[in-house]
Amino acid sequence: MPKQKQQLDSTGFFIIVAGFLLIALAIFLVFSQNTATTQISPTLSEEEIDALVPRVSIDEAKSALDLGTAILLDVRSAEDYQMEHITGAINIPLAEIETRISELDPNQWIITYCT
Repeated sequence: MPKQKQQLDSTGFFIIVAGFLLIALAIFLVFSQNTATTQISPTLSEEEIDALVPRVSIDEAKSALDLGTAILLDVRSAEDYQMEHITGAINIPLAEIETRISELDPNQWIITYCT
């Protein structure tokens, strides 16, 4: 086989392989974005949900509150909040979060608690 023909075959093979790799990369990126934006499914176990929820230590929370970079959000019922709550916490019961989300500053770290 002439050298020029062999180079064309190699180039064509390289282009095909590169095309497949690009398609595979695009598929991977689409699926990874869908996974990253997937909401928590109600079929997850309590342990699986706990693994997805970031935890904040008391020291981290206090430091952020002292610096004014965070707010505490008590998501318990209004009755439970009235009985006892952390000083300075805002009360928006979990069932009302969706309708009252505009009351919260999106630029602040919102630390929620329920016990």
